[in-house]
Amino acid sequence: MTQEVAPLGSTKLVRSLTLTHAVLYGLGVTIGAGIYVLVGAAAARSGMHAPLAFLVAAVVMGVTAGSFAELGTRLPVAASEAAYVQAAFHRKWLSGATGLLVVAAATISGATITVGSAGYISVFLPLPASWIIAGVVLAMGAIACLSAVQSISFAGLMTVVEIGGLVLIVGAGLFEGDALVSRLPELLAPLNDKAAWTGIAQTSLLAVFAFIGFEHLVNISEEMKNPSQTLPWALFITLGVTALLYMIVVWVAVVAVHPAELAHASAPLALVFQRLTGLPLSVLSVIAIVATVNGIIVHMLMIGRVLYGLADQGSLPAFLARVNARSGAPVVATLFGVGAILILALGIPLTGLAEWTSRLTLGIFVLVNLALLRIKTRESKPPAGVFFVPIWVPIAGLFTSAALLLIDLVR
Repeated sequence: MTQEVAPLGSTKLVRSLTLTHAVLYGLGVTIGAGIYVLVGAAAARSGMHAPLAFLVAAVVMGVTAGSFAELGTRLPVAASEAAYVQAAFHRKWLSGATGLLVVAAATISGATITVGSAGYISVFLPLPASWIIAGVVLAMGAIACLSAVQSISFAGLMTVVEIGGLVLIVGAGLFEGDALVSRLPELLAPLNDKAAWTGIAQTSLLAVFAFIGFEHLVNISEEMKNPSQTLPWALFITLGVTALLYMIVVWVAVVAVHPAELAHASAPLALVFQRLTGLPLSVLSVIAIVATVNGIIVHMLMIGRVLYGLADQGSLPAFLARVNARSGAPVVATLFGVGAILILALGIPLTGLAEWTSRLTLGIFVLVNLALLRIKTRESKPPAGVFFVPIWVPIAGLFTSAALLLIDLVR
């Protein structure tokens, strides 16, 4: 298969990504190390009802995904969130600030994941943490500078391994007898059990953060062959697969290990894996390395596309909008993202910063839903070829995102 290349001197990205590429990217940026940690906290709050909380969280995220799907087919460009805000409010400063919020959230998240990956890698490679961090960032940065098809295909391969780790846990649970089916009645909480439903609601707030990442799909829409069809399908397939996998994994976990024990485990899924298979924890550690390294690549890809898009829209210097003639990738913009992640990971204590990724993301969700609401109220009918959602979708997305942000900030 021949590789599409950008014309010499081009400042436009190449449309080369299929639905398969988009879904692999979406799963890679959504399914991450979070589920490996959240299982214990979810079991502590909701016990056997924990899988329901992930279903509720998926529904909440699905509403905002609808807003992203419509806006993404209206404006299939990089730095998408900034373009949406500009189209709705015609304020260059607000559009630029929105794009930089996306970059900030992704940079903090990418740096946090980098430090986490260094911890796992050091188990097998006893080198100073700074050396490992630098090596990982530079290696993943080189991959992120390849063409979109090449870099996303590589990330997609690691996504398959990452998901394979979760499937391995599910498979091990299936071999433990019929407990997964016979105990299903314990999953449902009685309607009159106020304490149980309060716990599910609290866990849902926590579970929302395990789904954050699907929205990054809009920032590669400019490189999709047919974004008006590919983007909506990719968004909803990503959320659907993630929700189903999360619910099954959490159910296997609470059946295999008592929720009280799971709640106090420092590595809950590793404990579940060891309890089910008897294999050493190092097996899951290898998969955790793949998961974290994959997270670094997809964040670098997204940061490069947002910086490119902001420059292409005139909010940042034009040199960031340059596209490599051979790879068709925004190499200069991507290298800025690589450098930012490296500086953060090496030089700034990240304790407490990671949670700001979620807060910034929820703030972006508020702006995106508000932008779609404003656009819809100003037009008589949507343009042709747009994935259309009813007006209650951005209203519900705005309300739920703002509520989750307020709950998180005041708790």
